[in-house]
Amino acid sequence: MTQPPKPNYDYEVNRLVGAYEKAIEEILRELNRLDLNNFSRANQLATLKSIGEILNELNVEAGELARASIEKAVKDGIISAIMSLGIAETVQAAETLVKFNRINKELVAAAVADTQSDLLAVTRNVDNKVRATVRRVSAEVLRSNLTKGVNATQSLRRDITAELRKQLGESVNTGIIDAAGRRWRPSKYVNVLVRTKMMEAHKESTINEALSRDVMYGVISRHGAKDACGKWEGKVVKLTPDAPGNYVYINDIPRNELFHPCCRHTVSPIRNPERA
Repeated sequence: MTQPPKPNYDYEVNRLVGAYEKAIEEILRELNRLDLNNFSRANQLATLKSIGEILNELNVEAGELARASIEKAVKDGIISAIMSLGIAETVQAAETLVKFNRINKELVAAAVADTQSDLLAVTRNVDNKVRATVRRVSAEVLRSNLTKGVNATQSLRRDITAELRKQLGESVNTGIIDAAGRRWRPSKYVNVLVRTKMMEAHKESTINEALSRDVMYGVISRHGAKDACGKWEGKVVKLTPDAPGNYVYINDIPRNELFHPCCRHTVSPIRNPERA
């Protein structure tokens, strides 16, 4: 039996990351255009308006790319199940058998909505951070102008301007703070997010396809993992909690042990767990 190809989503992830990197570069250009020496309220509003437009365009592009990425991952999961069960020997042959049944259509809809929501949260976070920093920097500029006025030395103004520009840049480049308090560049966060969502969609569609063919077991893939995932490599798992036998149900495995963010492991359906 020909083994299904290992999922590789570098292309899809890189396209999404590239969209965010391009948007961040455009935002930084807008922030660098902000004249901190001859500052005005109108200047601030114009900058924020331009940044809002950049992020709105990013949301549209990222949403479309997310949909295409999740659909591909779900299709790949179905192909993986078909080939693992020996129903087709090649990807091309398996593709002719791919059908998005009701449960996989629901999976696509839910996974797309979830991914788009998380990506929207990234841009909203960046928008909020940038706006808050622009307002804070604006207040500091106005305060500096008020207190120092024409008596401010050129070197003092230069130091203040450099510090404020640093704050503006950091508002973009450390725009994400996760639940553990870690700071992320938006592009790095998107990389982890999309890669994880696609692998999750691949796993779920593989399971759905297996169960639709009355297959209730699977085997965890191997690639010599050195972390907690390693102990699950080659293990037989249940694809449904109702399956007979003393095997762990796949969704009962702790996320810190298997299928964690960016995890490369997959599950391959098998009809007879004793032959794994």
